[in-house]
Amino acid sequence: MQEQVQQVLDQIRPHLQADGGDVQLVSVEDGVVKVRLQGACAGCPMSIMTLKNGIERILKQQIPEVKEVRAV
Repeated sequence: MQEQVQQVLDQIRPHLQADGGDVQLVSVEDGVVKVRLQGACAGCPMSIMTLKNGIERILKQQIPEVKEVRAV
């Protein structure tokens, strides 16, 4: 499943990079995806919305086994 998650993150990445941010996959354990927000995303007050309403929503749509996405 980690490879599937990485593929989806690679599709999302250009949108984050367009705003000066990025996302790095840290781990996938029992349906919980841990990511590290980087660049402009790391300090952005909207990063939780990006994480939950963007990254998590897309991952859950494309990979039903994903239960949650957490920033570490």
